Amino acid sequence: MRRARLEAPVSEMDRLKRIMDRLRGPDGCPWDREQTYETLATFLLEETYETLEAMTSGVPSAHREELGDLLFQIVFQARIAKERGEFDLEDVMREVGDKIVRRHPHVFGDGALSTSDQVLAQWEQIKNEERRGRTGGSMFDSVPEQLPALLKALRISSKAARVGFDWPDLDGVMRKVDEETTELRRALRARRRAAIREEIGDLLFTIANVARRAGVDPELALQAANRKFIDRFRHVETRLVREGLRAAPEHRNRMETLWEESKNRVRRTSPARKPPSAGTSGNAPRRVRRAPRP
Repeated sequence: MRRARLEAPVSEMDRLKRIMDRLRGPDGCPWDREQTYETLATFLLEETYETLEAMTSGVPSAHREELGDLLFQIVFQARIAKERGEFDLEDVMREVGDKIVRRHPHVFGDGALSTSDQVLAQWEQIKNEERRGRTGGSMFDSVPEQLPALLKALRISSKAARVGFDWPDLDGVMRKVDEETTELRRALRARRRAAIREEIGDLLFTIANVARRAGVDPELALQAANRKFIDRFRHVETRLVREGLRAAPEHRNRMETLWEESKNRVRRTSPARKPPSAGTSGNAPRRVRRAPRP
């Protein structure tokens, strides 16, 4: 009598790697086999933004799904790198694991820290030490060039603050806001386009610092403001259609009235008045799905 052969259990990560190996293999999927770093760039960006949206949706299943899609992009790129003889997924995981352990000596070593500020300062110090062996290394080298500008301002100012280059308090930053606003008004009066652009940039950078000192992510704050504006204006559009009108300059007074009405409506249904699990609108978001991957 033959004994049943027992296979060792396979982790889900190993299973995902095997799936990718099959997709990229000789008898795999033609579409997957054609992909390169360049063709995957857009997918990586898209999955990142979909993950960010799912994080704030209040729907765990959507968050889980998007994390999986994002992970698949990482596995995909690591597989291409392996084919090119550059590195593989094991190298990726080993390197990030080593880095996290190295930068947390207060957890994995003999050090002891008690506050988040101390942890961040130590993190920056360790990164600076890692850069010392590199020619011309700067603490800003790790800030991605393609980051959204507001988020990039937050990262830059945070790094500068960790080495002591910062305003002494929030009042100091607010005085800088007043100063930059005055300079912008001066540039606007002079109608100097280059100066206006520069002063708007300075003001936005300073606002990012206000958010940092207040413990608020300016990118998320602006995203919330965008959603709030769209939600309010959709109410205006809906009411105009009911009245046989459309959004147009000649109906500005009516739009202003409906805008104030929408502000009161949004205040009554504000996410701040709902439990965190309610999501940004209090309802499960309707998720627009892209065309399935070939």
